[in-house]
Amino acid sequence: MWYTILAIVIVLVLSSLRQVNQYERGVMFTMGRYTGMKNPGWRIVWPVFQSMKKVDIRVKAVDVPDQEAITKDNISVRVNAVIYYKIADAAKAVIEVQDFYYAVSQLAQTTMRNAVGEVDLDQLLSNRDEVSKRIQMVVDAATDPWGIKVDSVELKDINLPEDMKRVIAKQAEAERERRAVIIKAEGEVIAADNMAKAATILASTQGALHLRTLQTINDVSSDQSNTLVFAIPLEVLRAFEGMKKV
Repeated sequence: MWYTILAIVIVLVLSSLRQVNQYERGVMFTMGRYTGMKNPGWRIVWPVFQSMKKVDIRVKAVDVPDQEAITKDNISVRVNAVIYYKIADAAKAVIEVQDFYYAVSQLAQTTMRNAVGEVDLDQLLSNRDEVSKRIQMVVDAATDPWGIKVDSVELKDINLPEDMKRVIAKQAEAERERRAVIIKAEGEVIAADNMAKAATILASTQGALHLRTLQTINDVSSDQSNTLVFAIPLEVLRAFEGMKKV
């Protein structure tokens, strides 16, 4: 008789054991009421009277699917993102929301569309981190009553219509051409300034122009295929005039 009772007790205890892993927390209910949190380890949950819901508290990544959104300047784009969050309060995640994974995904989709609609296309493309931060703040504030902490939001892809891609490509090409013209003009200004300085120095120094002419002749005459037409500088003629006066 005692062996039978002992065997029944052992079977009942073994069937009541539940294992909570290190990355989990157990939300305990007794006769339908929340009665506490179970930390990692072996825990006894009495059948019929008690139940335990295990919650994974590791960081989760939610892939937000492509969302059709319209920017502030009325341009249609498709945006997708990934949200990293974790359970800060397992009891709230079980009690306050039916399916927190689905709820976070739906909230992220709506928030992402609203955030895209608040910025221009140029801001969306150039300040992607700022838009991501705005989405993270909104989702984090909305999920706080659910015991969820949003760590970060990353916008992955921003897909534009084909006609808008062509417009942006033309704009980028025009910008490159504009910069090339500006750089070329700045180079010409610097070159002209240097030539003016060189001309001033050659004109103010006696014999400098003659020496520069001889140097140029020497450079040109190194190639036998060149035909050289020698022009006598005015300074040379003046030098002959000086010899004549002597």
